[in-house]
Amino acid sequence: MRIWVDLTNSPHVVVLRPVIERWRADGHEVLITARDFAQTLGLLERYGLAHTAIGRHQGAGLPAKARGLAARSLALARWARRRRRFDLAVGHGSNDVMVAAALLRIPSATTFDYEWATLQHMINCRLARAVVVPGAIPPERLERYGARGKIHPYPGLKEEYALADFEPDPAVLAELGLEPAEPIAVVRTPAEMSAYHRFENAMFRDVLERLRGRQTVVLPRTPQQRDELAGTGLIVPERAIDAQSLVAYADLVVSAGGTMNREAVALGTPVWTTFEGRLGAVDEGLIAEGRLRRLESVDQLVLVKREAGAAPRVRRDPRLLGDLLMSAARRPTIGG
Repeated sequence: MRIWVDLTNSPHVVVLRPVIERWRADGHEVLITARDFAQTLGLLERYGLAHTAIGRHQGAGLPAKARGLAARSLALARWARRRRRFDLAVGHGSNDVMVAAALLRIPSATTFDYEWATLQHMINCRLARAVVVPGAIPPERLERYGARGKIHPYPGLKEEYALADFEPDPAVLAELGLEPAEPIAVVRTPAEMSAYHRFENAMFRDVLERLRGRQTVVLPRTPQQRDELAGTGLIVPERAIDAQSLVAYADLVVSAGGTMNREAVALGTPVWTTFEGRLGAVDEGLIAEGRLRRLESVDQLVLVKREAGAAPRVRRDPRLLGDLLMSAARRPTIGG
């Protein structure tokens, strides 16, 4: 099978890397396109995944997003048209590849784990033949997007599949000048340019003040965020790093987003969320289970060395995700 994977944000690289590797190991040809946004291209280079960079993030406003969708979808379609026919197009919530695949009549599959990105899902769920999501998401939350009859649920967290073969590398600690014997905090900046996260996160600023002067690594999403954090006394990497190893060795993780929170859960690292939008079913479940905590006051943050192995890891076979995504190429189009 000839498969086209489009990656538009850095977490998608981590999630789909093991799926891509297993597809290739099974003899499938996989070609990758990627958007120049956050650390997407840097992570692809770090993992040694050859790719074609097409387009970049066009901004946070809805008009800019609409222009970006139209321009990049057409650019992707032109790229794909010049190549031998694909059997399947795959994206992690990428509307661009769903539109391009529809234009070229290529079967497509989308995957995501946050159900309230309404504008995004109104497009990708309607155009995709398969919608692969965690079983924690109630189907009725997706059917209004046009996903009825297309939903393929999987157990657990996507990060438990993405990190199934992962073992932390202590080299990242030396790279960042961190002392392993002292407590380490990792903070992920808010997704300020996401349509579903239009909030000025005051809690995030308080977190930085609380952790200033300790071994605190702040992972920005964009060059603009990196510039804003310069000179704060916090550790801000200048390029893509082995963030999963850093999280595995951390004693505390605080993130306004979702993927890094769930990576911490999968790796057994204590984690707090400062997300101010509507919680998705996955995070609702993790909070109910006590595996993720919602930060309501910075006084809740206590940075101390944690006991190694206190929380067990869960590893799941990425082949299951790959099989669910490939199901789109084996079924007829279903109306939404």
